[in-house]
Amino acid sequence: MSLKRYIRPQELPWIFFLATLAIFGPHRSAWTTAFLTILGVIQIFEPRVGFFSTFRGAVIAFLLKLILCDLVIGLTGGIDSTYYYLLLLPVVSAGTSLNLLGTTIAIVLACGSYLAFLLQLGTEWILDAEGKSELLLRVTILPVVGYLAHQLTRRHQIAAEKLAAAKQTLAETEAAMRRSERLAALGQLSAGLAHELRNPLGTMKASAEMLLKNVASENELAREMAGFISCEVDRTNSLITRFLDFARPLSVRLAPTDLNEILDRAVTDLERHQPPLDVVIYKNYSPDIATIPLDAELMERVIYNLLLNAAQASPPKGRITLKTRLHDNAVEIAVIDRGSGIDPKHLENIFNPFFTTKSNGVGLGLAIVSKIVDEHGGKIVVESEPGSGTVVRIHLRQS
Repeated sequence: MSLKRYIRPQELPWIFFLATLAIFGPHRSAWTTAFLTILGVIQIFEPRVGFFSTFRGAVIAFLLKLILCDLVIGLTGGIDSTYYYLLLLPVVSAGTSLNLLGTTIAIVLACGSYLAFLLQLGTEWILDAEGKSELLLRVTILPVVGYLAHQLTRRHQIAAEKLAAAKQTLAETEAAMRRSERLAALGQLSAGLAHELRNPLGTMKASAEMLLKNVASENELAREMAGFISCEVDRTNSLITRFLDFARPLSVRLAPTDLNEILDRAVTDLERHQPPLDVVIYKNYSPDIATIPLDAELMERVIYNLLLNAAQASPPKGRITLKTRLHDNAVEIAVIDRGSGIDPKHLENIFNPFFTTKSNGVGLGLAIVSKIVDEHGGKIVVESEPGSGTVVRIHLRQS
């Protein structure tokens, strides 16, 4: 079996150090060998035991190492022991696992436990100048190493956090690129299919109207069937129009626009929806947001679609909040509902064309919303929990 399964490479220097002391160190005894062996075992198993990754576990690991080091130092000469540098082990452990305050307390305890061996000398002990210098050096090295370990660990944590954030940004960018590619391909397909369908539908519509005019009034069944054909052709034409809206390249005309006015118009349009939607909309607009460059007509359509989705997902008398704020040098528009929420497995697909969970939906509303936001150079983020509601955030540049 591989040695890495039991001992990590970064632990080998400590194991080698402790093994060397146990085998070749001065003043060796069965007790010092036993304590050094226990130190090595703790050093190996500490990273593998989940408890030691907690604050309490890190404190206990530090105290165990400190006690074992003090026992070895006490057995090998106390204040004069050449094993004093064993105290670096608990100090480094504290520096890498505790915060700055915890590291400081650990260093004070380590220094105090070592200086306590002075009490073994009695009340008449006297240190010469060389002894004082040596003692000062031994005590000073502990905080230097402890704070250095803490600083290096903190830098490593910051680098790891930045790397995680970069990975998240990269994943979001890749998802946006894949979505854009799918939008482009499906848009071309939709445009071609829509144009091919328009001509036969026009013929069907004209034929149904001519049949309706020429069929005898007594033939109610034929007139009813002709009416059905005409209505279904109209419905299909409406669907094709939506396909073309999705497929057609957007012509975004940016101009300084009052964002609050756009939001208010979208709310008014929703209130006029037929059939009426039984929801209450709360407005929470930031006073810090003035005009921003937008295509007013397209952005109003975005907000209306999001409000409509939120209303359709909300229970009767449900509450929807329309909120704006400045966030990370961008304008954030949030549509918040307390409705049924979105299944986590669907979150990645909700902006894909033709994806819908509604029985009578087409799956183009959010795809068009995403396309408009992308054309504005913005970003759209969805947070949702089934049964608790959904928050859709749009981030737009201020200039």
